[in-house]
Amino acid sequence: MIFKRIAILGAGNLGYSIAKGLVVSGVIDKQNLLLTEKNPKRLEALIEEGFMATENNPEAVKNADLVMLVVKPWQIDEILVDIKDVVDVDSHVLVSYVTGIQSSHIYSALGKQPALFRVMPNTGIAIQESMSCVSAFNHTPEQKEAMKELFSKLGQVLFVPEEQMPAATALAGCGIAFALRFIRAAIQGGVEIGFSAEDAKLIAAQITKGAAELILTNNTHPESEIDKVTTPKGITITGLNEMEHSGFSSSIIKGLLASFNKIEKKE
Repeated sequence: MIFKRIAILGAGNLGYSIAKGLVVSGVIDKQNLLLTEKNPKRLEALIEEGFMATENNPEAVKNADLVMLVVKPWQIDEILVDIKDVVDVDSHVLVSYVTGIQSSHIYSALGKQPALFRVMPNTGIAIQESMSCVSAFNHTPEQKEAMKELFSKLGQVLFVPEEQMPAATALAGCGIAFALRFIRAAIQGGVEIGFSAEDAKLIAAQITKGAAELILTNNTHPESEIDKVTTPKGITITGLNEMEHSGFSSSIIKGLLASFNKIEKKE
């Protein structure tokens, strides 16, 4: 199954990142991708960049077979009311990126039950390096396989039950910001020990990328990779222990739990 025309309702930071990822990965070209945006300045910027863009949500849905909802939670009901009369159960597949909005809420607002996929990606989707967690509803096997293929071109994809979407939001969605904060801290430390900010940024970003690739390529546990670079009375274990004394692992876990608990209250 191939999606010939895609509509992205909401071209903010995430919607724009998704659009870029879809085009760069070759999933679709700009002429068959329609973005909607209410802000006149952003709308004009999208058109100048070569995207097909409009402020008319129903029109966008009518001309698409895959419809992506990429708005803030407080905007979703307005969008659903706007498009419910033009959503066709037989011809439309919906994808919701809206945090905290369950499938039952979407179906209730639409008054119908088209194929629906809830997706939690992160902004790495713009460079085909997202971690996308997906829950599927009222779909055919062909539709599910098509979604797997689509999101595999944008990074890694994992299908999860809907009850795990809050956890997916905290770990996959928020997690990229936590990883970036580590990189920022490493840059600051690198400058303090003598590197220029630019050189420290390169080193910090590359060590993070290399660490992630080791885990993904070797399918190993982080601790086994850590063991390869720690020696008795060595400098690496000394630094790691100092970080742990200061609550390094604990603070990351607490941050994830804080994000998760806030999401749970909204779901």
